[in-house]
Amino acid sequence: MRLGIFVGCLVLVAVLVNVGWVPAGLGEANPAWVVLLALVISAPLSFVLLRKQRDEMSTQISGRVAGAKEKLAANRSQEDAADDAARA
Repeated sequence: MRLGIFVGCLVLVAVLVNVGWVPAGLGEANPAWVVLLALVISAPLSFVLLRKQRDEMSTQISGRVAGAKEKLAANRSQEDAADDAARA
């Protein structure tokens, strides 16, 4: 999705530069200027437009991390119990 937003901005900026509504950059820097300007425009757009997807992924990841921590704690307690039984 983020790549799609960037490509859309890249096409839009390239058209605006060719039409003359946006400066073309300095000398031979036109392609770099177009890419840089598209990056600057697409970053805040993706931050705003992809907020819902980012929140969903964060929820999924935090759930997985909590599950992994619970499994790790359970494994530690089993190892401690086995070690205590072996020493007794």
